[in-house]
Amino acid sequence: MSDTVLVAESGRITGSAAARRMRADDVIPAVVYGLGMEPISISVARRDLRQALSGSAGMNTVLDLTVDGNVYPAIIKELQRHPTRRTVSHVDFIQINLSEEIRVHVPLRLEGDAHEVMNNNGLVDPAVDSIEVATTPRLIPDEIVIDISEMTMDSVIRLGDVALPDGVVATGDPESPVVTVLVMRAEVEEIEEADAELAEAAAEGESTADSDAGGEGEAPSGDTAE
Repeated sequence: MSDTVLVAESGRITGSAAARRMRADDVIPAVVYGLGMEPISISVARRDLRQALSGSAGMNTVLDLTVDGNVYPAIIKELQRHPTRRTVSHVDFIQINLSEEIRVHVPLRLEGDAHEVMNNNGLVDPAVDSIEVATTPRLIPDEIVIDISEMTMDSVIRLGDVALPDGVVATGDPESPVVTVLVMRAEVEEIEEADAELAEAAAEGESTADSDAGGEGEAPSGDTAE
């Protein structure tokens, strides 16, 4: 994983009014903290942040966050967004030790065509869009790829089934579903109709059997005991 340099400025004025003025100038208020350091209020240019995160690692990009000549290995802990415009309004950077494990969410991508599922009107459904893993920063994968081509209508891919690179460990329950198969509504209705027809036929068969059994024990019409 190559280093990505992001230059930030310290000494920003805090407060809502100052933050609004910064955002109007396409500058984003931010803070960097972690590893026992005192939090530093900083600011980054929106264009520079966008460029730094444009690589394949995205939000998991390991940054050389440069502040006043000091370099802090860091990743993004949280992005706050405007509630309607969805533009980034604040960034939390956390300083990391490149030799220690951290936990991050890695995006999930499905590849291949599940022909058997499609031929049976099924739908492959990812139960999650990312997987949390524990690993050192330099080993964070850009994505986790799962091949769905062999899936059938009864398939469930669980977390323990997912192959991960060396040095990367999933943190969740191995039995938790990651990819499942949904039955389309039309298919469900056909199954329900078929079940109803079978139940109705079974009920009619029982009724006929009861009628036949009752007829065997009746005396012929018109006979009397003398």
